[in-house]
Amino acid sequence: MSRFEEIKDLVMGLEGDFDKFYNKGNQAAGTRVRKGMQDLKTIAQDIRKEVQEKKNAG
Repeated sequence: MSRFEEIKDLVMGLEGDFDKFYNKGNQAAGTRVRKGMQDLKTIAQDIRKEVQEKKNAG
């Protein structure tokens, strides 16, 4: 369940950068958003593997 909290924290931490990029045109914020989304993808993939392993073990 801590992985879920990690995802929530990551998404909430990007909220300001989303606003800066989409509403204010801040290009550096866009770079941070892209990096955050890549991190989110990696975490999600790890969680998918973990769930699949638990499912197959049980």
